[in-house]
Amino acid sequence: MIDFNNKGFFKLKQNDEYAERVTALLLDDERVIDSYKSMRDGVVFTNKRIIAVNVQGLTGSKKDFTSLPYKNIVAYSVETSGTFDLDSELEIYFSSLGRVKFEFTGRTSMVEISKLISQHLL
Repeated sequence: MIDFNNKGFFKLKQNDEYAERVTALLLDDERVIDSYKSMRDGVVFTNKRIIAVNVQGLTGSKKDFTSLPYKNIVAYSVETSGTFDLDSELEIYFSSLGRVKFEFTGRTSMVEISKLISQHLL
């Protein structure tokens, strides 16, 4: 499993590459909402969970897929981009895992991500 406390995720940018990589892991009634990629790692938001992909090793052929179900989220925080700081952040608190933090760059729609998470919490 990814060590979210010690792993420094590079800033994530919207990219469909990781949506294709997790297709085999999806349930029959699960669909990809959006996906993001950093240098090597990625995050995929589905209608049921968040899948964090950690690429390991020199060749990148070894991958760790961490499933983070929305049903285990107890709270979350969104920081949107500003005029000069274009980066945004998503902090999610899971009941048994603790805090998970993702940093995004570019024009990431934090409002859409927030709505997606809220649909499962409220």
